[in-house]
Amino acid sequence: MYQLDLLTDERRLFEELCAIERLRAGFLGVKKNKGSPGVDGVSVAEFESRLDEELGRLKAELESWTYKPSPVRRVEIPKPGGRGTRKLGVPTVPDRVVQATLKHLLEPIFEPTFSANSYGFRPGRSQHQAVTAAREIVAGGKPYVVDLDLAQFFDRIHHDRLIARVGEYVPDTRILRLIGLTLRSGVMADGLMSPTTEGTVQGSPLSPLLSNIVLDELDRELERRGLAFCRFADDCNIFVRTPKAAERVMASISGYIETRLKLVVNREKSQVARCDRVKFLGFTIVGETIAIAHKALQRAMDKVKELTPRGTHLRLEDSIERINNWYVGWSSYFDLTNYPAQLRKIEAHIRRRLRSRLIDQQKSQRNLYRKLTKRGVPRRQAAAAVYSHRGRWALSNTRAVTKAYPNDWFIAVMGQATRSDRKLPHWFDVDRWIRLA
Repeated sequence: MYQLDLLTDERRLFEELCAIERLRAGFLGVKKNKGSPGVDGVSVAEFESRLDEELGRLKAELESWTYKPSPVRRVEIPKPGGRGTRKLGVPTVPDRVVQATLKHLLEPIFEPTFSANSYGFRPGRSQHQAVTAAREIVAGGKPYVVDLDLAQFFDRIHHDRLIARVGEYVPDTRILRLIGLTLRSGVMADGLMSPTTEGTVQGSPLSPLLSNIVLDELDRELERRGLAFCRFADDCNIFVRTPKAAERVMASISGYIETRLKLVVNREKSQVARCDRVKFLGFTIVGETIAIAHKALQRAMDKVKELTPRGTHLRLEDSIERINNWYVGWSSYFDLTNYPAQLRKIEAHIRRRLRSRLIDQQKSQRNLYRKLTKRGVPRRQAAAAVYSHRGRWALSNTRAVTKAYPNDWFIAVMGQATRSDRKLPHWFDVDRWIRLA
């Protein structure tokens, strides 16, 4: 890959942007992230099939200033819990290449200036680091949290303030002009194009960096006031010692955000509370420990239900594969918890849902009775369970059914349903947990 070094002459950034090697490196980033086509319908694979031609055209358009970003394709996805939708935008592949190249050029300039308390969308930083840092702050004697929620943050970013902020570090005005064109490229939804006078598109390669540039001003203000905080994108928690101090910080920082940054604080979702009542990136800080937040657990339970519906036509092995695809990623993220019982709770729920499905497949009490006895359940125990007139969900938790389908049986079946090229989570212990990898 073409090495992207920190530029010594920041006034020549635009020439670097137009270099084929830079654009090719930008495309590699776009290809890695995949993504669907924009308004022109051209996929990443189609663009790659004529890569040299496309990059040459892009270079010529940039140098002649005939390049004009296309409107982004509007996509709406439901928010967790059915709380409305989140608006995303899909730029065309050429626009994504330009934005990715811009990001590669600007990131080395801005990254050293960002706060150590900022963790979102930064190289070598993660959600786990943010949560761990929050726990350390709480353990240091600051258990009260000012939990700030910015209403429609990405949609409300002030263009002129953002470009002026970038201009403090980037003297090449051609780069500033290009960023302005990108921000004002418009949105295409249902065949209608709408202009964009504020905000930056969620889903574009450049937006994460621009959001950090905007919120770096908030980070600096918090540091100037000597406040302990952790921020991941627009999710910011400030930690103080007392409830009174938390209320005072909430009022003053909210005023700063709205008057200085021209953003809006969501008063309904923002709160002042003890750390064990606040959700941060899916976790809750409980004393000096980290737990999975209650809402995150509930969403996982709902996801299990969605993946194991009643009356499905899928084979058991196919259902298990679907569960694996979701659970490996989910558990790998939430294994930061200091309470493994929370993971075991989800695994137990998966097993019970599958046992309930196995019961339903037998269609009649007689078939179920025969199945249980065939799997080694004593006749009297099987009869007591089957002919108790309990529903399948209640039966799924009886001793007879758990004896017929013990945890070891799920380990064997799930192992057979798992593709051999997939790796187990690093927390996996065959003697304790289900094999869901």
